[in-house]
Amino acid sequence: MKDDLFSRDQEAYGPLAARMRPLCLDDYVGQGHLLAPGKPIREAIERNNLHSMVLWGPPGVGKTTLAKMLAELNDAHFETLSAVLAGVKDIRNAIEKAKQVAASSGRKTILFVDEVHRFNKAQQDAFLPFVEDGTVIFIGATTENPSFELNNALLSRSRVYVLKSLAPEEIFQALSRALSDEARGLAKLNISIAEEQLMTLAQAADGDVRRALNLLEIASDIALESEAGLIIDQSVLEQVLLNEARRFDKGGDLFYEQISALHKSVRGSSVDGSLYWFARMLDGGCDPLYIARRVVRMASEDIGNADPRGLRLALDAWEVQERLGSPEGELAIAQAIVYLAAAPKSNAVYNAYKRARADVASSPSYDVPMHLRNAPTSMMKDMDYGAEYRYAHNEEDGYAAGEQYLPEEMAASRYYEPVNRGLEIKIAQKLQRLRERDEAYWAEQQD
Repeated sequence: MKDDLFSRDQEAYGPLAARMRPLCLDDYVGQGHLLAPGKPIREAIERNNLHSMVLWGPPGVGKTTLAKMLAELNDAHFETLSAVLAGVKDIRNAIEKAKQVAASSGRKTILFVDEVHRFNKAQQDAFLPFVEDGTVIFIGATTENPSFELNNALLSRSRVYVLKSLAPEEIFQALSRALSDEARGLAKLNISIAEEQLMTLAQAADGDVRRALNLLEIASDIALESEAGLIIDQSVLEQVLLNEARRFDKGGDLFYEQISALHKSVRGSSVDGSLYWFARMLDGGCDPLYIARRVVRMASEDIGNADPRGLRLALDAWEVQERLGSPEGELAIAQAIVYLAAAPKSNAVYNAYKRARADVASSPSYDVPMHLRNAPTSMMKDMDYGAEYRYAHNEEDGYAAGEQYLPEEMAASRYYEPVNRGLEIKIAQKLQRLRERDEAYWAEQQD
């Protein structure tokens, strides 16, 4: 006999999002890249060839539901653990139960671990022997990048499937089903809502179907009453969506994806893209000071000496945010972002700095050349500290042609290569003139 996986979901008093969990593949919304005919998970279901996997995706896209459906459709026993609450003892208990089920009925066990990224290394390691010997089929759900959060040993025994945010049209489909379902949905309430307003709810959910169903349930609770039933109009929607923030996981993958998009938009000179991602991050609740700090980084890494004013403007914007807060500070940050996006680009300093650090890390600790050493005592002077040092200000044009400032062993090293954009055009021209003077100096010495 199959486990009654969905019995709790079907209770009349349960949340709408729980009651409306799909009971079959046809009701499952989204993830066509995994579940459409010929796609990997659909193939695994149809061939009864379940395997350990990690389901990676944002909240509310159907990770738990999919795991339950896999167990139901393949007549497998279903055990679930939450990494927030469970420990190694709970893992052992689940494994023991899986062994008992196998001994008594021969059925496989799917061990579903929600938020698996919250388990530490030892807890993750506890699964390995039982995944290896087939005691359980491991399915982990995570909103974080598995390559960062899960052990390589566990990843090597599992396939990673990426679940995508649902499109508004897909969420609209789930909401429509909830309104028409008499057994588990809201059909008995006879709710009247215009299609465009239902789409507004779908869009407000920001790719999260669970959130969409929660919003619909709240709207039904405060809907206007009429003789025919309930009415969800624009005034009801405004109450429901008041202060609704878009999905933005501070410190999570979505956070870093958006700051990456902002940085790359600035680097790519897309003023509009830069402003969009800045607004998206603020809309999701990101601290403007964090963005201001990253904008300073952009100014040095991607604009550099092609336009040094960019760094100053970025620092000024940071200061405005600290002193005045919102909205003045955010406007100043936007000004800096637009300036940097439109500015000439150079990563020459960034690359030069990396090359210098790489040389320092891979080379011996060469001595400072004697002529560059300071000689504050007579003993040091007697030891030739600072001997033959040429004071640049006393030389023609303030430049000591031919003087060497690197250790002798590194004399040929060159790190900074200005680009042919912005102020670095002039910097490159000057550096070339100085190198020519160096060459002329050494040619004279050889004569």
